[in-house]
Amino acid sequence: MASSPHAAEADRTGGTGRRHHGNRHGRSEEARLAVLEAADDLLVERGFAGVTMEAVAARAGVAKQTIYRWWKTKTDVLMDAFLQDATESLTPTDSGDVGRDLREYLRRLAWFLTEADSGAVFKALIGQAQHDPAFAQEFRARCLDVQRRRDRRPLESAVRRGHLPADLDLAAEADQLVGPLYYRVLVTGEPAGDAFTDGLVEAFLARHGVGELTGGS
Repeated sequence: MASSPHAAEADRTGGTGRRHHGNRHGRSEEARLAVLEAADDLLVERGFAGVTMEAVAARAGVAKQTIYRWWKTKTDVLMDAFLQDATESLTPTDSGDVGRDLREYLRRLAWFLTEADSGAVFKALIGQAQHDPAFAQEFRARCLDVQRRRDRRPLESAVRRGHLPADLDLAAEADQLVGPLYYRVLVTGEPAGDAFTDGLVEAFLARHGVGELTGGS
């Protein structure tokens, strides 16, 4: 999963020897996480077309019936893998300094989308949504809406503290912060390093006259 980028490589050496069994005797959560990690790994190694339920089951060391008991399709598995990774890696901090919190969050989001396996999963799901309207609706509801709420959280905290105006358009401001990052990741392929994301934060703080709250990192 995204929070431990080197763990997947160690697990690969185990192949089908990894023993995770979804049952009612305390192993079902272990099996679920193994399946999500296997789906991440296979997507990165083989691409979307190369991910099958059979391959995921073999990599995770579970019976195929176990996977079908929890998920109907491979996109369902990949979506849950992405949600798990995002929850682990993208929960914003609240230090009391909006500049520091935004800077840290955007740096982490850029890493998540460009360096972690989760970025490949995200791109695959976005691609699938372009030609599957039913999946696109579910993806927006389960992933994108949740992610947009997460993107707004540092701004909401700053508003509660009185560091930003109470009438701030949170959705629009969050879109201005993260939109250029998603554009680089999904469209141009240009680098999205610390200098880029820090610049987005500095522009936001300058617009709202709160540059004095920024913190170094």
